[in-house]
Parts: sequence; structure tokens; C-alpha cells
Amino acid sequence: MISLFKKLLPREDKFFDYFRQHAKTVVGAADAMKALLSGEGSLEMNCQRIVALENEADEITREVLQAVRRSFITPFDRGDIKDLIQSMDDAIDMMHKTVKTIRLYEQTEFEPGMREIGVMIAEAARLIAEAIPLLDKIGTNAHRLSEIAEEVMRVEGRSDEAYERGLKELFRRYGKTDPMAYIIGSEIYAELEKVVDRFEDVANEISGIVIENV
Repeated sequence: MISLFKKLLPREDKFFDYFRQHAKTVVGAADAMKALLSGEGSLEMNCQRIVALENEADEITREVLQAVRRSFITPFDRGDIKDLIQSMDDAIDMMHKTVKTIRLYEQTEFEPGMREIGVMIAEAARLIAEAIPLLDKIGTNAHRLSEIAEEVMRVEGRSDEAYERGLKELFRRYGKTDPMAYIIGSEIYAELEKVVDRFEDVANEISGIVIENV
């Protein structure tokens, strides 16, 4: 009876606007990260763009959390809404952390494997941005949402492989001759790989929402 009553009440749909806005900031930051690693444009301008978008994403996340508390009827479970937006925010937060490391160590050139992971970050961000609007009609879009989640997980698997190859190459080049270069490079590699891990977390949240609502 309660579930039927809730279905008859008007649903609060502003969450999807927030999700789309947040996904847009994530894609923008991912594109800037890819450009930064590949040497496209000004390194500092790309860093500044990531920081600015991360701040914007934080504000959207706060709006979502406040809306969850204010709204009587939400499009799906309140806990899932919180977990989804926070997992998305974790991805852009990790990009910001990577920028801090790059600035700290004054890095201006990046290994081929880092550039490869940068491409994967942009790919994963776009997959998540495709999935977010589809959550508005979960039943209709369940198959595609599941496909996207699987695609993100495959990207994460490729990033793991690129990370391992990159570390091996770093050690071959710097392990015995320049330990500091190896330490810095391995830290940047680890943070980039964690960005893709955070996108996998988003994909897992989406999968869970689909399972609970179909």
C-alpha cells in the first residue's frame, strides 16, 4: 500500500538535473586531465580547469545532499542517490589530488603509460555521462545501463594493465639510477589508476540501482 501511494505522488526530478550537471564537470575535468598528460595546451591552464571544475562539482554534490533531505519523494532510494553522487564526486576529487601531486613535484612531462591512462579516464567519464540521463527511466534503459557498467569495468581492467606496465618501465629506466624519479612517477601512476577505480565505483553504484529498481 505504501509503495502504491508513493507511486501516485509527484516525483522529485531535479536530481537528474544535478546528476547531469555533475557528470558534465567530471567529463570536463577528465578531458583536461587527458590534455594535461598529453601536452595539449598549457599545463597550468589544464590544472586550473580541473581545480575549478572540482569546486563546481563539490557545490553540486552539496545541493544533491540537501535536496535528499528536503524531498518527500525521490526517484529512487535516498541512500542510492547519496552513494551515486558521492562516488561521482570521488572521481573528480581524485583528479584534483593528482593535480596537486603534479604541481608539488613540478612535473611537466609524462610517461607514455600515463598518457594512455589519461585517454582511459576520458573514456570512462564519457561512459558515465551517457549512463546518468538513462537513470531517469531505469526499466526502459536497464540493458544499456548494464552494458555501460560492464564497459567501464573493462576500461578499469585495461588501466590496471597500463599501470603495471608503466611501473615496470619506470623501474627499468630509473630504479637504479634515479630513485626519486621512480618514486614520483609511481605516485602519479597510482593516482591516475585510482581515478579509473573511482569510475568503476560509479559503475557499481549504477548497477546496484538497476538491480534494485527493475
